[in-house]
Amino acid sequence: MGKQSWKAGNMLYPVPAVMISCKRENENPNIITVAWAGTICTNPAMVSISIRPERYSYDIIRESGEFVINLATEKLTYALDWCGVKSGRDYNKFREMKLNEYNSEFIMTPAICESPVNIYCKVEKLVPLGSHDMFISRVMGVTVDEAYLDEKGRFNLESCGLITYSHGEYFSLGNKLGKFGYSVKKKIKAGKKSKKKNREER
Repeated sequence: MGKQSWKAGNMLYPVPAVMISCKRENENPNIITVAWAGTICTNPAMVSISIRPERYSYDIIRESGEFVINLATEKLTYALDWCGVKSGRDYNKFREMKLNEYNSEFIMTPAICESPVNIYCKVEKLVPLGSHDMFISRVMGVTVDEAYLDEKGRFNLESCGLITYSHGEYFSLGNKLGKFGYSVKKKIKAGKKSKKKNREER
């Protein structure tokens, strides 16, 4: 089997498909669909989103200095796609998609109530990169939908029906294959069994 060499391109897939809500003072809030979003630091909690400067939401986020990352579910896929192809210059996206605003104590920008997870962000640095500029931001707080809490108060993110974006298409998350560290735990268990067997043979 051979390999083909292609020119440089964005082939790091899948990626989260998220809805970014933003708002300027005395204006309706807007929603932009973003695929270039990611975690960049744990402590302090930091994230980044990258947006083309010509997008309507770009100036809103740059001027307000804040935004909300709203995770998207299978039920929100239509709204997510629609908000990605329509401009906030022409539409009130919350109203058109029949979405409800959720106002938190963290920042002034409202979240999308129908999203299971809302991540409230303050911009710390704007980095021009080329086609997109990156908003490096600090997470100020998070809200989660109580509908996904189990009897012990644990948030079941895997039951939300989250979606991803891969090369122009949307996909729901598939089957669980394991949890962090499972490969090491298997080796440890195998090692213990081997030691126990050796003791029994002595």
